[in-house]
Amino acid sequence: MQAVSYDAYGSEPSLVEVADPVCPDDGVVIEVRATGVCRSDWHAWRGHDPVPLPQIPGHEFAGVVAEVGPSVTTVRIGDRVTVPFVCGCGTCEWCVAGDAQICPAQQQPGFTMPGSFAERVAIPAADFNIVHLADGLGFVAAASLGCRFATAYRALTVHGAVRAGEWVSVYGCGGVGLSAVMIASALGARVIAVDRSPAALSLAQEFGAEVTLEAADDTPSRIIELTGGGAAVSLDAVGSAETAVASISSLRPRGRHVQVGLLLGADAAPAVPMGQVIAKELEIHGSHGMAARDYAGMLELVASGAVRPERLVGDVIGLADAGAALAAMDAPAPGRGMTVIEFSPSAPPWDFGPT
Repeated sequence: MQAVSYDAYGSEPSLVEVADPVCPDDGVVIEVRATGVCRSDWHAWRGHDPVPLPQIPGHEFAGVVAEVGPSVTTVRIGDRVTVPFVCGCGTCEWCVAGDAQICPAQQQPGFTMPGSFAERVAIPAADFNIVHLADGLGFVAAASLGCRFATAYRALTVHGAVRAGEWVSVYGCGGVGLSAVMIASALGARVIAVDRSPAALSLAQEFGAEVTLEAADDTPSRIIELTGGGAAVSLDAVGSAETAVASISSLRPRGRHVQVGLLLGADAAPAVPMGQVIAKELEIHGSHGMAARDYAGMLELVASGAVRPERLVGDVIGLADAGAALAAMDAPAPGRGMTVIEFSPSAPPWDFGPT
């Protein structure tokens, strides 16, 4: 099959021929129809988040089941599916409790095993990890749910426990940040979007942000003033020491900070303002994806039309252009939405409906 792969950190991924994936006894092989190009893939490619080499990136995808292992009972050939970017083992105490996203034996396409920048990808523990897609949800739109939309949904609904009328601040308006803006707005929250890019802030406004702020040293104090005491919930969707501290500093008493952006390298251990955490009795949460069993609520929200994840898509490209798209993430995001690889891409406007 064709796949995009890299064999050294920072070397441009190239289109290669590789062996077809082997179907696990408890798993499936999925024919990939669309897959997102995510900054997490970029972190792995740059070596910030080490992975086995050579590696096929890609973890936000949707497609059709092509092979089914002999022990699988709930998935059939031809099913339209997606999977979380964290695939749980399905049997450990965390998976049994419903928290597959923190499974100690987790597998991640594009990180611990070959990913979805390929014509086919193998997924283990299919009965536990596969998410079936409604016929009305197209593959490009389903791929846009990926890690960004699903992570933002769980961050807001589980950790942030967002309620209608509450102020929510979102630091960073890339894929996950814009997802958070869209979801929080749909939940009835009043959203403040923060970014350095005017183009990204313009998109945030389109997606429901009530207030947009260009990031500055005084952003937390401006949020406290605008909201009359601080945000009830704040997300760091960037992943830096600066934005993590700013997000915490934007909260009202008993507020909830959710760390969504990856903190890597020099930013891995930020100086958290624990004085504020204690004095205001703040909550600090980490959010790492979402288990397959929790997708139903998100998919219901999508089906209702309250959120339209396909609006997050800026560019749709073919597999041959995937390596260049990943390398282009060295530069700041242009603020035009996420890039999705579509297999046999159609001409714009892209078909977000059934494929």
